[in-house]
Amino acid sequence: MAFSAIVVAAGSGSRAGGDKQWRAVGGRPMVRWSVESLLAAGAESVVVVVAPSAEPRVAEALAGLSGWRSVAGGDTRAASVCAGLAALDGADDTPVLIHDAARPFLSAAVINRLLEALHDADGALPALPVADSLRRGVEGLVVGGVERDDLWRAQTPQAFRLKTIRDAYAAWTDADAPTDEAAVVERAGGRVRLVDGDARLMKLTYPEDFAMAEALSVTATSPKTMRFGQGYDVHRWGAGTSVWLCGVEIPHDQTLIGHSDADAGLHALTDAILGAIADGDIGDHFPPSDPQWKGASSDRFLVYAAERVAARGGRIVNVDVTLICEQPKVKPHRQAMRERLAELLKLPLDAVSVKATTTEGLGFTGRGEGLAAQAVVSVELSA
Repeated sequence: MAFSAIVVAAGSGSRAGGDKQWRAVGGRPMVRWSVESLLAAGAESVVVVVAPSAEPRVAEALAGLSGWRSVAGGDTRAASVCAGLAALDGADDTPVLIHDAARPFLSAAVINRLLEALHDADGALPALPVADSLRRGVEGLVVGGVERDDLWRAQTPQAFRLKTIRDAYAAWTDADAPTDEAAVVERAGGRVRLVDGDARLMKLTYPEDFAMAEALSVTATSPKTMRFGQGYDVHRWGAGTSVWLCGVEIPHDQTLIGHSDADAGLHALTDAILGAIADGDIGDHFPPSDPQWKGASSDRFLVYAAERVAARGGRIVNVDVTLICEQPKVKPHRQAMRERLAELLKLPLDAVSVKATTTEGLGFTGRGEGLAAQAVVSVELSA
């Protein structure tokens, strides 16, 4: 069944230390987990509601994904949901799933149960029965118990037809904001069905929740497979005053000749990334016959390759580049190269290696005719 979705990511996350929706869980920004899951389940449109100042952050967090757009939220969760609803273009009967970015481990099974429940209800929410005994406490002392029969722990996403939830919000007159969308539809007289929730669909609220989330991230999605790619590039020396290597400009009495900036290190690494996902090579995506790439910065090629990995739901684990040349001396610039690669690929510094070697005067590199670069990369993809 076709559906649309809203992901609410406009809160401050103060109880988790702030900006929790942008924190990494399992190597990915938390908000990305939900958007990827909704798109993979068939969402035709996903609206991500963020704070007005967070537009650049959501663009970075969701780089490489298509089928989503962002809108500015309001001062309350209800106001943010209404902003998301206003941004949707679907027909009145379009199913809409409204989800909190703070619940990253959303499964296709939960989504399917919600959509199925809309056949005979005005809304649906995933829920878990309360398993623990409940106690009332005052000043640290137990003062009574609470019967847990018929008590459920409500989760998100919650599902409704577009017109149903829009009309219900329009009819809400209480000064107090609603706790969730199910309360809004109930108040308007709608029937909201409970479907089986998922214990992994926990809400990350406090700092200690993130340790549990890291453990869950290993099994919360489909099994992973490791891919490896290698790249190799060569450029000849020519007249010049500097050379670009691994994204760093180095003063030198020669330069490397090529259609772009001839950064052999970045070219080899770009090929390695594309090779790891079997996506051709740098020449397929940036042919030297195309004049728009003449003199282009090779940073663009590398970032593009990384975005191709992200679009497949994967992540780059580590990279290793070896520069083969007699000159220039690479060691004084190696740290700057590592830092630049880490910045471009959004990797921790200890996942980036740059090395250099000579060929002891042998071959074209030994004779100073050119420079060669090799690169190896590991990529994690869904199996």
